Amino acid sequence: MNTIQETATSQETTQGAAVQFSNFNISAALKQQLASANFVTPTPVQSGAIPPALEGRDVLATAQTGTGKTLSFLIPLIERMAAINEAKTPEHAKSKTVKGAQALVLLPTRELAIQVVEAYKQLTRSYKNAAVVVGGMAEGPQLQAIRNGARLIVATPGRLEDFLSRRLVNLSGVKMLVLDEVDRMLDMGFQPAIRRIVQALPADRQTLCYSATLSAGIREVVRDYVRNPARVEIGSVLKPSENVELQTFEVPTDKKHELLEHLLEQHPGSTLVFVRTKHGADRVARRLERSGHKATQIHGDRSQSQRNSALKSFAEGRHRVLVATDVAARGIDVADVAHVVNYDMPREAEDFVHRIGRTGRASAKGKASTFAAPEEASLLRKMEKTLRIQTKRYRVRLNEGVVAGR
Repeated sequence: MNTIQETATSQETTQGAAVQFSNFNISAALKQQLASANFVTPTPVQSGAIPPALEGRDVLATAQTGTGKTLSFLIPLIERMAAINEAKTPEHAKSKTVKGAQALVLLPTRELAIQVVEAYKQLTRSYKNAAVVVGGMAEGPQLQAIRNGARLIVATPGRLEDFLSRRLVNLSGVKMLVLDEVDRMLDMGFQPAIRRIVQALPADRQTLCYSATLSAGIREVVRDYVRNPARVEIGSVLKPSENVELQTFEVPTDKKHELLEHLLEQHPGSTLVFVRTKHGADRVARRLERSGHKATQIHGDRSQSQRNSALKSFAEGRHRVLVATDVAARGIDVADVAHVVNYDMPREAEDFVHRIGRTGRASAKGKASTFAAPEEASLLRKMEKTLRIQTKRYRVRLNEGVVAGR
């Protein structure tokens, strides 16, 4: 059985002199690319995960969305692939590069996969060495990228497993595996697909595993796929950011939309609204549009081009409001979200933390408003107890419209 070694915490990585990316044992070219992209000081998860990963160790990191996880695995991944291609044996001397996939990143959503590849391209200035393998998009270009010798594959488990079953991809040369947002992949039912994919990989690979929680299911993944990992734990895995002001409105379900519009009028800035269902996302976005608010929606039934368009429009400020379901929002990484609204209560405390983690990033302040109908009161109490928090409570005075009072 594998053991977990405690090697880094948020406190340990932030003590002493400030570490910079230029201090890491990485190539001059990568240091230059980081500097050009204005990456100077690593976040705690980057400071904790990058050094052991560069040494070739497996890593198990628990950290929330928005903490810099992507860069923490891309930097050692880029260095590992460069080393593979530099250390050519005589039989490879005639070839400039070692062909085939050398690194694999598995993650839960299309949006997240696209963002990881874009970050990889930014750091390497290479637009030919990476393939996105995800559902909901045409498979032709994905297969062509693989056939053209993509050295990095960034994939969702379902589509990659399909390619494997049809013998359209060969993973026998993969030297590094990254499992990102493992908790969400397990929630989405991907564990069987992940298991079959890992069986197609070499046993002597390096594995980096990232999760917001360490549930029993996550520990099973760690036991099976990760060997003697360096342990990186950044803050509490179930604690909202202290930069986010938490408030709860006790409001009947039929008054939630009025309250939402009231809050949009009272609080400026971009707003991310979470609802429970795809139909609910469409309904809320349409009502906001009819009321004159610039709103769009993202959920699993929208095409990839529609989802990309909605995300881009929200990030660029052309739509002030983005209405999203939990699964579709998993890959959202938009800076400067001012306000998160839980239009529907999340089912799990973990989802609450993930939702509000979209605001109050870095040193910025954010606001999170939760709408709790009378039938959701027990769910609210359970969530607050689990997270050990107490949100500011407001009751909507129905006889005065949507004016909120304590």
